[in-house]
Amino acid sequence: MKAQMKIPYIADISEFGSEQLREVLLSKGAILPLASHNWASEFPYAPDVVARMAYSATALVVMFDVSEEHLRAVELNNNGRVWEDSCVEFFVANPLGEGYYNFECNAIGTLLAAKRISREEATHFSDSALQSIVRFGSLEHKKIDICSLSQWWIAEIIPFAVLGLTSAPKTLRANLYKCGDNLLHPHFMSWSAVGCAKPDFHRPEYFGQLTFKEDE
Repeated sequence: MKAQMKIPYIADISEFGSEQLREVLLSKGAILPLASHNWASEFPYAPDVVARMAYSATALVVMFDVSEEHLRAVELNNNGRVWEDSCVEFFVANPLGEGYYNFECNAIGTLLAAKRISREEATHFSDSALQSIVRFGSLEHKKIDICSLSQWWIAEIIPFAVLGLTSAPKTLRANLYKCGDNLLHPHFMSWSAVGCAKPDFHRPEYFGQLTFKEDE
């Protein structure tokens, strides 16, 4: 069964600074556990990952809290190979047509973002578009590699404009993921379960549904 969640409206949350944003999401954000342990027989390790979400009139805000045994973030260049690091991802179906968007962020805030038809067919975001996606987190933007239990968080403010929208939609089809291809314990966690035979997050047919509440 595909996951579903109602996302709360929090006025001006997209204008908050790091500390206020985190405090409000912890107290009022929708809670989306990334508890689907896909391909567990081949990749048995499962980190503890919880996402929280809210939205304003202009943007969707998503925050990931992660606890894992190996923290690795060595990619410093946007649109680089962030999925090989400790990485969290938000994929969303194009609300205006075919394809989907993927936003992949490592633990230090390096971001890959693209509009896609498939894994192979993609148009990556420009530098200015990437800069419009504000990132806050618990770690500095410098290389880190720690082979012990580590906790970290990262938040992204994604303007609806980068999805081609002028206001919040009523629904979005989406999924959230945690991976780390080059970690000591590779893993592929998700919010909505992915049912294909091998690890593949580029599968919109398994996206869940986000419903946006009316303004409160």
